[in-house]
Amino acid sequence: MRTMLNGNRRLKSGYFQLPAVRCRLIFALLLASSCGGRQQKYDATGVFEATEVTVSAEATGRLLWFDAEEGMLLQANRQVGCVDTTQLRLQRLQVQARIKATQSRHVDIPIQTAALELQIATAKTELRRFENLLKSDAATQKQVDDIRAQAALLETQLAAQKSAMETGNKGVADETLALKAQLAQLDDQLQKCAITSPTAGTVLAKYAQPGELVAPGKALFKVANLENMTLRAYITSSQLTQVKIGQRVKVFSDFGEKDMKAYDGAITWISDKAEFTPKTIQIRDERANLVYAIKITVKNDGYLKRGMYGELIITN
Repeated sequence: MRTMLNGNRRLKSGYFQLPAVRCRLIFALLLASSCGGRQQKYDATGVFEATEVTVSAEATGRLLWFDAEEGMLLQANRQVGCVDTTQLRLQRLQVQARIKATQSRHVDIPIQTAALELQIATAKTELRRFENLLKSDAATQKQVDDIRAQAALLETQLAAQKSAMETGNKGVADETLALKAQLAQLDDQLQKCAITSPTAGTVLAKYAQPGELVAPGKALFKVANLENMTLRAYITSSQLTQVKIGQRVKVFSDFGEKDMKAYDGAITWISDKAEFTPKTIQIRDERANLVYAIKITVKNDGYLKRGMYGELIITN
């Protein structure tokens, strides 16, 4: 009777324990299968960025035309718009006219002094002739002295005339130089009326429309080079010794729950200052408070977007 009771207890015990073991086993398998599909070891995570340039107006006037559109690919130094240049061109014509009027006052010294130099040469010839006549008592000393004084007077007049003309020409040259500087300023302002893209890239935003009145500093459009993206990630101090500038690394972008795409990247910048871990960034050691920022340049195949999360594996 006792044996039958013990057997019934074993059956009852086994009846209640067997389902519990199976449940724990099934739960473990489900947990492993749910985590194994996306389990990936990485050294750091970050966000993809692109170098953005906001192009602003450099001149005041009405925007005559503006062809930059969002999503448009631009080449470096390509003109995409123009500010009204009417007043600047009129000012340029005025300065050009003043330059011509000023240069007309320039004196050709050799031509202006040719007659006086001829008189001096004649006086010196006459002086030599009368000196010879004086030796033969055919002329008086007074005649020789008068001719010598006349020649000296003519030379003094020539020197004074040359000095005045050189001073006048110098003033003309200085005034012309100042006017040419104004002309160069106007040319620079005219050049700034042409709106160009300083870098090759894609137009991200457009802030103005043709016909609007713009002023220096007003943002016109934003452009970014999306061909080369930058992953800004954070590493701990223990990982700092494992990286260097130019090192090749593996970068993974997140395209969904199970879709991860790998890219080859190179470390282009490592911060020399530690900072507190950003709240939006996860690192391998979640307990680390101080981290170092690094930048990895990645060639974009068109699928990488600004703000997407990326994962980093440091390869040796």
